Amino acid sequence: MHDGVEEGERASTVREDGSGAHVLVVDDDPRLRRLLHRYLIENHFRVTSAASAIEARQALGFMLPDAVVLDVTMPGENGLELTRSLRREGLDIPILLLTARGEPEDRITGLEAGADDYLGKPFEPRELLLRLKAHLRRLTPPAPSDNLRVVRLGALEFDPNRGILTGDDGIVHLTGGEAALLSVLSRNPNEVLSREDIAAALDMAEIGERAVDVQVTRLRRRIEIDPREPRYLHTIRGKGYVLKPGI
Repeated sequence: MHDGVEEGERASTVREDGSGAHVLVVDDDPRLRRLLHRYLIENHFRVTSAASAIEARQALGFMLPDAVVLDVTMPGENGLELTRSLRREGLDIPILLLTARGEPEDRITGLEAGADDYLGKPFEPRELLLRLKAHLRRLTPPAPSDNLRVVRLGALEFDPNRGILTGDDGIVHLTGGEAALLSVLSRNPNEVLSREDIAAALDMAEIGERAVDVQVTRLRRRIEIDPREPRYLHTIRGKGYVLKPGI
C-alpha cells in the first residue's frame, strides 16, 4: 500500500515553504503514484501513498497528514465520494483532486464536494508542488498585526492574526479554502469585495467566479445559524460579497 514511503504521525512542524509536511497521495495508477512519491520526497515532503479509498482510510486510521492529493476516477469509492465523506467526518486539511477531466464545471463539482483545489491531468509536478505549498501556507498563522482585530460573528469569533474560528465549544474547524476566504473578508469588514477580487486573492481566478460562490456557500454553513438567511456574510447583487460582523 505505501510503496515504501515514510509513515508516522502528523508532522509537528511544517516550514513556511511547505517542506516537512506529510502528504497522503491516493491514486490507483501505480506509475503516477510512484512519480508523485519520488518528486515530493525530493522536495522535502513526507509521503504516504494508497492505491484506493480503502487503503487511504486504513492509512488515516493511524496518522493524520497535512494534505491529501487524491485522484477522482478511482474504482470503487471515487475521489469525489471520498472527499465528501472525509469532510463529513471533520477532516479539515487541504485536499487537492487530480482528474483527467479538467473543465471548469468539473472543478466546481470538486469544490462543492469539499476539495480545496483541482488539477487536471496531465499536469506538471511542479504545478502540483506550488499549489500544495500555497495551501499549506494558509495553515501557518500570519504574523500578528495591531491592525487586525478579532471579528465577532454572533457566538463565534475569528482571529485574523491566528486564522482561527472559535465558538462556545472551542475551535470550529475550517478547511483551507474556508479559512482563506474568511481571512480575506475579515481583513475588509463591511467592505464589498467583488467575486473577481476574491478569486484573485484565493488563487481561483482560472476556475472562475462560480468557485467563489461555492466557497461562500461552504463558509456560510460554518458561520451562519441559517445559511439561507445570512446575518453576517451578505451577497450584494451585481457587486460581490461583504462580511458584516456583529453580535
